[in-house]
Amino acid sequence: MTITTRLYTFFNGEFVGEDDFGNRYFTEKKQPKQGRKKRWVIYKGMAEPSKIPARWFSWMHYINDSVPSRKNSAGYDWEKPHLPNLTGTKNAYAPTGSLRKSGEHDKATADYEAWVPNK
Repeated sequence: MTITTRLYTFFNGEFVGEDDFGNRYFTEKKQPKQGRKKRWVIYKGMAEPSKIPARWFSWMHYINDSVPSRKNSAGYDWEKPHLPNLTGTKNAYAPTGSLRKSGEHDKATADYEAWVPNK
């Protein structure tokens, strides 16, 4: 967070809530003469937008005006917990056969015949 963001938040921001990752969400204290109040997030740690859970994402983008709370963040039974983008980390997805896993992939099961030139 830059010093400008810190000062703007201190003078103009109203704390709205915090998500499970520790990101803090703010909105403007005063209603602007035109338009709607600004909304912003101050990330805990590195600024990574994929760390914003779906319910907070919809609030940030004015899709939903109700502020998410911790008690309704559980969601539905079928929902998985939110994960940020793991690309480039040791927890990134690696399919079978990739160099990060075993390096050997399953044999092809389809009727595939490789093309051979001048056959």
